[in-house]
Amino acid sequence: MSAAKGPAAPGPADGQVADHLAISQLQSAYADVINRRAWPELVELFLPDAAVRIDTVSRDPFVLAGPDQVGEFIAGAIERFAFFEFVILNSRINLAVDGDADRAAARIFMCEIRLETASDEWSTAYGVYHDRYERSAAGWRFARRDYQSLARTTGEVFEFPHHLSID
Repeated sequence: MSAAKGPAAPGPADGQVADHLAISQLQSAYADVINRRAWPELVELFLPDAAVRIDTVSRDPFVLAGPDQVGEFIAGAIERFAFFEFVILNSRINLAVDGDADRAAARIFMCEIRLETASDEWSTAYGVYHDRYERSAAGWRFARRDYQSLARTTGEVFEFPHHLSID
């Protein structure tokens, strides 16, 4: 009869699982904040100097600096919608970017389900984020986001931004 064994000592994979989960929770927290329009809570998700590049394809790309500008921009962009839902469709996370355990990257495919107040018309927009994350004293935070529109239910379809990478 063999003796009972205790739990295995934590290994390197345990830290990777915890980091993957923490980044997934960060992504979900972002979606939750956007859907509730709780703009002040963005401060908890972004590094103070995080850059967010927005390319809607229908206008010139522009960059926002920090969570306050991000919240102001999104609030203005969605105020015309009686209903707005940000949905993460898929996420692929790469840990230890450039060999640094405190840096990660991800590609997030998402859609926005929207009901325009003035016209009472539903629409859906699809896009992709290429994210960079950094581990701070408070946990994983967005360090940079690059967004590009991919399609809209108006029939517009845009090329995938192959120049962006999560490696």
